[in-house]
Amino acid sequence: KTDNMRSLRIFFLYKCLFALTFWNRISLSVENELFKSFSNDFPEDGSDEKIKSLALLYTNSHQSKTHFDWVVIQNTTESLSLSEITNNNVKKLVALLSNFRQGSRLQNLTLTNMAVDWNSLLDILQTVWHSSIEYFNINSITLLSDIENYGFDYSGTSMKALTVKKVFITDLYFSQDDLYKIFADMNIAALTLAESEMIHMLCPSSDSPFRYLNFLKNDLTDLLFQKCDKLIQLETLILQKNKLESLPKVSYMTSRMKSLKYLDISSNLLRHDGAHVQCQWAESLSELDLSSNQLTDAVFECLPVNIKKLDLQNNQITSVPKGMAELKSLKELNLALNRLADLPGCSGFTSLEFLNIEMNLILTPSADFFQNCPRVKKLQAGLNPFKCSCELQDFIRLERQPGGKLFGWPAAYVCEYPEDLRGTQLKDFHLTELACNTTLLLVTALLLTLVLVAVVAFLCIYLDVPWYVRMTWQWTQTKRRAWHNHPEEPETALQFHAFISYSERDSLWVKNELIPNLEKGEGCVQLCQHERNFIPGKSILENIINCIEKSYKSIFVLSPNFVQSEWCHYELYFAHHKLFSENSDSLILILLEPIPPYIIPARYHKLKALMAKRTYLEWPKERSKRALFWVNLRAAISINLQMAGGQGCGETD
Repeated sequence: KTDNMRSLRIFFLYKCLFALTFWNRISLSVENELFKSFSNDFPEDGSDEKIKSLALLYTNSHQSKTHFDWVVIQNTTESLSLSEITNNNVKKLVALLSNFRQGSRLQNLTLTNMAVDWNSLLDILQTVWHSSIEYFNINSITLLSDIENYGFDYSGTSMKALTVKKVFITDLYFSQDDLYKIFADMNIAALTLAESEMIHMLCPSSDSPFRYLNFLKNDLTDLLFQKCDKLIQLETLILQKNKLESLPKVSYMTSRMKSLKYLDISSNLLRHDGAHVQCQWAESLSELDLSSNQLTDAVFECLPVNIKKLDLQNNQITSVPKGMAELKSLKELNLALNRLADLPGCSGFTSLEFLNIEMNLILTPSADFFQNCPRVKKLQAGLNPFKCSCELQDFIRLERQPGGKLFGWPAAYVCEYPEDLRGTQLKDFHLTELACNTTLLLVTALLLTLVLVAVVAFLCIYLDVPWYVRMTWQWTQTKRRAWHNHPEEPETALQFHAFISYSERDSLWVKNELIPNLEKGEGCVQLCQHERNFIPGKSILENIINCIEKSYKSIFVLSPNFVQSEWCHYELYFAHHKLFSENSDSLILILLEPIPPYIIPARYHKLKALMAKRTYLEWPKERSKRALFWVNLRAAISINLQMAGGQGCGETD
């Protein structure tokens, strides 16, 4: 009968709470009756039955108001989360928590949005301290009354970790020791006091069992734990986002923490200017986070010698100084978001295995980095403003080989310079071996130069270029001297119908056939011949140039003898020069004897061109055809010439 009554009572309790959750219309008297039933039905021996009953009581009660005026966030056999704790329901909460004595299965308790006075908070904390709860979390608490001394009993606790976040204190005047002493002397393994504008923390009064301390986002300064030798078991200390300024003072703070392994002092105001200030770190410290501070190159003078993992990202480091103290145990180094212009060497990091140097100012990282750092397994060097040039080719080639070591390849490795390659991934950037190998480029350029010189030399010899250069120089000098000697004279007037150029070996034909038939025949023609018209005292070249310029036409008597004459070559060159300079049709070619092509010297390329392009008169062997020859020749040089000085046909100067 008793068992039936108990079952009926639990069923009735469940139905009432279900109705309360959805309609919230249970009267205060019913609430009290429920609480009495709840209290009377649970045995007081600390057995697990009360946890099971509590789970039944709060089934489907996620964030819902109960008869205790707080909100149940989570409720299982091992975890309980409550919200909206005030001074009005503290006693009820303490009464509830008193049931969970040591040996109960409840291990995790979270209280959120608390607004209580100092003594009420400590009453709750004292109750939890002697319960089965091992992990106690308080999130967002407002302390409403004066903070005063409290005789806290630290004995006989199951608690392992206490976390308190977002504490707001309304009391402006109180003894700091009364507040901090409560937490400093706790004999638990882990303590977190975060986001609470805490300005100080006392050193424990005796050797502390703390192994983990987290004071994230407070206002702690360099005065923290100075000369404190009670944290001998502390392994992890988090001081991120505080107001620490002096790196040496922080190092002295750790020097008495004999077991410290991990220290996070990131996002502070830390500086270190060197100035021969010695640093003294805990010898056990193996992992240090110094990111997001104001540290420069001098930080490498103030580092733990046994450090294995070091985070220096987001500082003001421009280089890793040579000659720094060796960090022989360092395996991981983070230098991202600094001002480095190149990869650091490993002379001070002989055991380095991983390096992060992202988001610096590296244009062309050193290709010999992996040679200097043989133990490095991964290099994270992306998101730098890479300059895609020959210097970068060797660095890229390292990743294209089997077993590449670049972390984040290829997405994080992009060209920034030059502008036309901006956005191109380094894996798609290629330059030829010739463009990047200076030695090969110089050898190739030298070979090409030698080949070019050889070709030019051959052409110069084959085409007799030096001869033409010399002739051009002499012609220019002759013209210049003529202008300086007679600057007042007008442009040279034509005095001859034609200038005759021939080989001395063909002079008989010229004197016996050409001159008589042109000068003494019908239609008088005035010819310029070197034997009678060259002016004594002038150079032969000057005479040739003057005769050609004073003649309307230039007649060249071509034969095998002609191509063997150097002077004939001069005369042909100057006449050809006049042909192009004056744009006149002034050349008449007479082929006295056939000229085999093979006997024409290479430098007579102009003669070859003239004979190929221009019509020439061929001296006929048959006498019957010679009359027509002379008619055609006269027609070629026909001109009404106003003779200078009244000179007649056949007369000489």
